[in-house]
Amino acid sequence: VQLQASGGGLVQAGDSLTLSCAASGRNFKSYAMGWFRQAPGKEREFVAAISWGGGRTDYTDSVKGRFTISRDNAKNTVFLQMNSLKPEDTAVYYCALDSRSYLSGANYKWNYWGQGTLVTVSS
Repeated sequence: VQLQASGGGLVQAGDSLTLSCAASGRNFKSYAMGWFRQAPGKEREFVAAISWGGGRTDYTDSVKGRFTISRDNAKNTVFLQMNSLKPEDTAVYYCALDSRSYLSGANYKWNYWGQGTLVTVSS
């Protein structure tokens, strides 16, 4: 499996941005997907996750109500819609995949990672 993240850029506070992550392989629809971010000088942190069927989504508290994770299984792609962006959202954003097919619950173990896309939010 290979993951290719895209969509990052420089935006102003309050703007919106949508990240995409395209996955290779035939079994994308069976895998949970997630987004993480790493700000300069900080540890990588969880942002959002979506179950294989899309019925469950999880978010870190700081992005709830502003970010939305979704997926298009026909296009092997997961999205992160980011609204009301803040300077503290500035980070490299990574997509990740849990390759255990049709996983029940949210005990994710991310074993594939994309290369990251930079989001910079100016004040």
